[in-house]
Amino acid sequence: MTATRLTSRAVIRLSPIEEGEDLRAFLQGLVTNDVAGPLPCWAALLSPQGKVLFDFLVWDGGADLLIDCEAGQAEALARRLSLYRLRRRIGIALDPSLGVHWQAGDGPSPDPRLAALGQRWLGEPDGESAEEQWLAVRLSHGVCEGHGELADLLWLECNAAELNGVSFTKGCYVGQENTARMNWRQKVNRRLVVIPLADSDPARQRAAYPQLGLAVDHRRVEDIRPEWRPGWLQQAD
Repeated sequence: MTATRLTSRAVIRLSPIEEGEDLRAFLQGLVTNDVAGPLPCWAALLSPQGKVLFDFLVWDGGADLLIDCEAGQAEALARRLSLYRLRRRIGIALDPSLGVHWQAGDGPSPDPRLAALGQRWLGEPDGESAEEQWLAVRLSHGVCEGHGELADLLWLECNAAELNGVSFTKGCYVGQENTARMNWRQKVNRRLVVIPLADSDPARQRAAYPQLGLAVDHRRVEDIRPEWRPGWLQQAD
């Protein structure tokens, strides 16, 4: 049996407790991407200053919305979303009946960030772990994710525009002002980049993966070598 489960991921379910509660409208005013459009999509919840608190994928769950997020950050994300709920009758809770699955290659459910990342879907939380394979594929394509790599950085510095993680037409959300200003001014001064571990600068390093000989650095744009840029980042800056 092919290993497909991403054991480092968890699923949060948003569900209407009363008829008429609009889950998409609730999330639309909070996150960076357009959840009123086709799903899944990659998005983030930002601080008012536009810095990353959490990143995740949003899935259509029929009457519900499903958030595919880091397992280690799932409870904190659920609490943060609950703060914004106020008096709205919306259920926000981890759903242990669902797991996140991944497989390399083409198919009907490509990762919304980059099709080359492979297939991603939600299903029963069983099967063997594919974490090692997923990490190798993700980093080989220069894609960063998760608290350890993204937290407290400006969202556009995380390559969100190039990886379909932000909408500039959807309207307001938390942290939108700084994000929109950076885009309008075309002023992304620093970026996350996956580079050989031997070239990593300890002062700029966000994460290291010695088993793969790679690191994630937060570098000034002018310091990013052409050979470090994946194909999808070649035309940026």
